[in-house]
Amino acid sequence: MLTQQNVFKRRPEHRNTSEALKLVIANFIVISAGEALCFNPHHISWFFWIIVGALAIYNFFSIRKNLEVYSKTDRITYVVSTVAMALLVVLIYFFQ
Repeated sequence: MLTQQNVFKRRPEHRNTSEALKLVIANFIVISAGEALCFNPHHISWFFWIIVGALAIYNFFSIRKNLEVYSKTDRITYVVSTVAMALLVVLIYFFQ
């Protein structure tokens, strides 16, 4: 049986979650919230593009700060998730 101290030694502060995965999850949450707030059937609000621009700046500085943490797999995951988010925006806009 594990004691409480051994459980917290195994996973202190969720250090097993990679920075790339946290960034991808944050990106999908922000883009989804922006779509919910700024889309209507015939128009994309200008505020959505401000949200996307702010997210791009955040991604740039976050990746630059943690560049040594990102492996090749993390970089591929990030690029694939960015393409998936762009497709999500296109699909929601055209098929609303």
